Amino acid sequence: MKRLKVETENKLEKKVLSMINSYSKDYDDGVESFINDLLKGGCQSGMISELIYYSDTVKFYRKYQDEIDILLQDTIESIGGSLLDIFGDKWDETDPLAHNNRNLNLLAWFAFEETAFNLCRKAGIEI
Repeated sequence: MKRLKVETENKLEKKVLSMINSYSKDYDDGVESFINDLLKGGCQSGMISELIYYSDTVKFYRKYQDEIDILLQDTIESIGGSLLDIFGDKWDETDPLAHNNRNLNLLAWFAFEETAFNLCRKAGIEI
């Protein structure tokens, strides 16, 4: 599959779908290879150039905050855990409301990765 075609439900999904299709152009096997790389290294690997620097990840979080908050809440409820269960020691416990760049960065990466994987599942791609 060269491009991912799936119905989006919100602005975050629409943006992530656009980014997936843009980045997957550089992969011989398209979306599948891109998603495999995302599974291996995640956003922290630097593979998503728009989500490397705090200035960009914080902007991404603020733009899609409502959708990210819903995604985070759904994830917490589905695993029956907490932020520490999702982010481990990367989460700055001294900033529980995510006002600082470090936690906002994690939330932006989480949102991109989870949304990308959810879109792939909708399209029938096994993750």
